[in-house]
Amino acid sequence: MVSFIQTTNPPDLELVPLSHLKAMRRLITVVQELSLARSLENIMAIVGVAARELVHADGASFVLQDQDQCFYADEDSIAPLWKGQRFPMKICIGGWTMRNRRPAVIENIYSDERIPFAAYQPTFVKSLVMVPIRTLDPIGAIGVYWAQHHQPTSQEVELLQALADTTAVALENVQIHTELEQRVQDRTLELEFANAQLHEEVKERKKAEATVQQLSITDELTGLHNRRGFLLLAEQQLKLARRVNTSVCLLFIDLDGLKQVNDGLGHDMGDQLIADAAQVLKQTFRQSDVIARLGGDEFAVLVPGCAAEDDVVARLQESITLFNQAGQCPYHLSMSIGLAVCQVDIATTLEQMMSQADQLMYAHKRIKRM
Repeated sequence: MVSFIQTTNPPDLELVPLSHLKAMRRLITVVQELSLARSLENIMAIVGVAARELVHADGASFVLQDQDQCFYADEDSIAPLWKGQRFPMKICIGGWTMRNRRPAVIENIYSDERIPFAAYQPTFVKSLVMVPIRTLDPIGAIGVYWAQHHQPTSQEVELLQALADTTAVALENVQIHTELEQRVQDRTLELEFANAQLHEEVKERKKAEATVQQLSITDELTGLHNRRGFLLLAEQQLKLARRVNTSVCLLFIDLDGLKQVNDGLGHDMGDQLIADAAQVLKQTFRQSDVIARLGGDEFAVLVPGCAAEDDVVARLQESITLFNQAGQCPYHLSMSIGLAVCQVDIATTLEQMMSQADQLMYAHKRIKRM
């Protein structure tokens, strides 16, 4: 028994089956679900269930056009149909529906010449409806199947076509959403790549700047700090000494006999003498001490935490003696040394210490000449 409901007031009286109204309400729900779908798999799952429910079918398939073939991408059915298989568009009812851009309604599959008998014989299908997904330019089809002979009504076909039209919109939305996501991903990758390049450029620039900075405070011949480097680093050590209220020693050193070596053995040997003197200084003092070649034959060493009783000059003289005893060079290493020891306070400046050590060094040189 079929129930009917009155949809308008007299004199325009029209009776609509209650089952059709329920199907329309279900279709509205499906439209909402499809509007939220964000993947082909999600769409196919929604459509497969909905297609069967709307027309009380025993099976449904989701067919996509793949060039000149029909690809049965998904199905919801009481028994296996053709999921994962491909058939030529020319011999497949789904292909007929897409090529003709209209539904195919078949009450008896065995009496319709459009049906490939060999493909349907192993299945339960007796009747079917196939509707195109997008009638203007079909991209697929939705098929529903009955296990008993069934004459699809025009209302059922309209419901299925409405479902297919909504599916077409959902597929286009997914494609747009996917393209937008891909654009975002591509743009993100571009920005990440550009950021990585910028980070690497900044890193290389800082590295280059650090190299330039190091070169600007380094003596090329000896690898010690040059005058600029000494003034910069020694000033930092003095500030630290003031904070902790400790003493520092400043040595001013003049390399003896450099002119004689240059004149007698050549400038290359004179450069070697300067390099040997620098090596002796490195071996004598700590890494925390600031050792520099101020220029020519002049060197300076700032020793933080050095008290008056610390005989740093004796340690240096011992290193010089050991070098000369090795006897590996055609010259004798000798240094004139001036030492200034200061308990650092606010009034003490680096210039004052350098001036005092310089005077003591020259006094020591005069004594050596006498």
